[in-house]
This record gives sequence, C-alpha cells and structure tokens, in this order.
Amino acid sequence: MSFDISFVLLSRDYKYTNHAPHILINPGNNGTFSSSGNIPNSVFIFRWNALSSSPRLRAMTTTQLPSTAKMYTALSERDSTFDGVFFAAIRTTGIFCRPGCSAKKPRPENVEFYPSAKDALIAGYRPCLRCHPLEPKGAAPEWIERLLQQVEQNPSRRWKDQDLREARFDPARVRRWFLRNHGLTFQAYQRARRLGLAFGQIRLGEKWEGAAYTHGFESTSGFHEAFTRTFATAPNKVSNVAPVVITRLLTPLGPMIAGATAEGVCLLEFADRRMLETQLERVRKWFRSPTVPGTNAHIEHLKMELDKYFTGDLHDFTVPLRLLGTEFQVAAWNQLLEIPYGNTISYEAQARAMGRPGAQRAVGKANGDNRIAIVVPCHRVVKQNGDLCGYGGGLWRKKFLLDLEQGQRELGN
Repeated sequence: MSFDISFVLLSRDYKYTNHAPHILINPGNNGTFSSSGNIPNSVFIFRWNALSSSPRLRAMTTTQLPSTAKMYTALSERDSTFDGVFFAAIRTTGIFCRPGCSAKKPRPENVEFYPSAKDALIAGYRPCLRCHPLEPKGAAPEWIERLLQQVEQNPSRRWKDQDLREARFDPARVRRWFLRNHGLTFQAYQRARRLGLAFGQIRLGEKWEGAAYTHGFESTSGFHEAFTRTFATAPNKVSNVAPVVITRLLTPLGPMIAGATAEGVCLLEFADRRMLETQLERVRKWFRSPTVPGTNAHIEHLKMELDKYFTGDLHDFTVPLRLLGTEFQVAAWNQLLEIPYGNTISYEAQARAMGRPGAQRAVGKANGDNRIAIVVPCHRVVKQNGDLCGYGGGLWRKKFLLDLEQGQRELGN
C-alpha cells in the first residue's frame, strides 16, 4: 500500500527565496511517517489517502507568519489588531484562540501558532468557547442577533431600558456591546435607524410632522432638531436629497462598512481602519448626501460577490460603482480596476499607465484615498522590488488578499 501525502507548511521564520525548501517525506506502516527538512521554526501538517500507485507529493501551501516572539507578545497583550494574522493553540488545554482572547495566557513553551483556524483544527485543537475563533471577526453574538431581530420587526419602536429588561436583555450589556462594536449607544443606533426610515418616508411624500410621530418621536420640535443635526438639512427640504445607505458586512478579514447610493456602491472600508470616519465624511462631502443606516440592492449585490470572491469563485466584480473624487484620484482608481486578478504592478507602472510617469508618490496617495477596498484593488500595487507597503487595512490583509488571488492560501482559510 502506498500513500498520496499532502502537507501544509506553516512557516514562522522562513524567508521566501526562488528555491523550494528541501523536504523528504517517508511514509511508514500504519499511517506513520518521518520527514526531514531544513526550515527552522515551522509546523508541518500531514494528510494522506490510500492509493494503488506510487507515492506522490500532492500540494503544499506556504504561509509566512510573524516571528514567534512577536506573536507571543501580541497574544500576551491581547492585541486584537493581529486577529486574522494568526491563531494561538494551547498544548495544555487543547484549544485554540484569537490573539485578542481574554483567557489566561499560557507559558511560551505551551503555545503553537497557526495561520488559520482550519490548520489549528487539522492539528487536533478545538475552538475556544470564549473568543469563538471559528466565527467571522465582528460577528454579533446570538443574544444581540435576537435583539436586532426584534428591533427590525418594528424599527419605528422606541426601546427604553425597561423594554430591554422585559425582553430579558441587560441594558448595560447592550450598551457596552454597541459602544465597542459601533462606537455609539443602543439608543443612538435606534435613533439613527428611525431617522433614516423617516427620511425615506418624507422623500416619498409623507408630511414630515406625521413621519416624526410614526417613527417614535414624541414631539415635532425634537424630531426637527435631531433630523437637522443628523442630515444637515431641515426635514421640509429633503425632497431633492438622496441619502447614502450604510451597513456592516462580515468578511474573513473582519467587519467592513459598506455604503451605496441608488446608482451604485461608493464605500467599502474595514471597520477598524483609522481613516474610516474621514472616509465617511468624504462620502458625505462628495455626494452631498447624509449617511443613514440601511441597505439597498447594490449592497446586497456587493455582499453576494464578496462571499464568492473569498471562496475563490469570483475574480471580477460586476457590482455598479460610484467613484467621485478629484480628476487625478478617479484616474488612479480606474487604473486600479485594470489590474487583472492575481497580478500586481508597481506604483511606477501605475503612474506610467496613467500617462503620468514619475508621479508614483501622488499615485500612492490616491490609492490610499480609495474608498472601495478589494473591489477597487489597491492591494495589487506593490513596490518595484515586489515588497508590500502602504495598505490602509493593514499589510497582513494585503498579504492575505494577494495570497488568495495567487493561489498561495487555501480557499476557506
């Protein structure tokens, strides 16, 4: 009996060269094996299937991780910015966690690091029940999902703390979750949602005074003040104003904020990007429209295509886009759309393709101002020597996307 052996090399310190590492695989009896290689600080995961032919090497996926010391420091400090970069597996408990897990930290000698939850599972570890590493980063817990479902059954209802208690929700816990994940209280979230619905009804012809009462406001003066503060226009002057709807999408790289007008998608940013608030303000400025919680057909289209992209089933997005900016910015963003899936170019090459040789610094800045990540693929632009640089979502996300597109990351990891 011979074996078809496939393995995943989880390398922590190995530097890529033009030559593959030398590794020997020797299958033995009863599913045992031996191996030899010269890659330091690496983890091997083996899988095999019985074959009737001679042994052959089936596949190898190589994913580079930060140094062990850097990963252990991130784990010890509960640094959630490393979520998605690695998973920590604890030998003494048999579980694996996210870097930001609040569980007690193990000794360095009791930790193994993996680039994906799938690899940790293959190695025999089970997911932590505290940080839930198998769930998409930013996924709402079950109790929040139940609350949101109840809110959406009657979005015009005004929930008070007593209402939450009667529905068996702790108001303080709800408040903390919304502040941590959305940067606003549950009451502020409700108010924005109700204002957005009222905005839509007024644009459809309903009198603004009536919309105030039907969407949970107790007085027209209070509604007028909140409406004007939120949308920078009075409720009786919105007939020609079309809002940008904003919603939160979950991806393998963490939650993203998507925005769209009636004409197409105008925003897709990582929720933890420092420039997010700046980008939202730029959307309001360029589109001369307020942003309101909600969704539309373009966002649903975007969500469907993102799901297919991350599973490797889609290479070219077809969702309509709305690119507004300076003439140079729009030219740079349109040039990004010309870079084929799985390819990279340098900033210098992008500048030349735009007819602006020597303008690579300006091109880099325009790419950094791109408001539609992934779909307008600024992650495909690298230094002339091929090194990664300059990605607002973090270099680890840029590497993830390039590895995915170039087939160096197993789909679903």
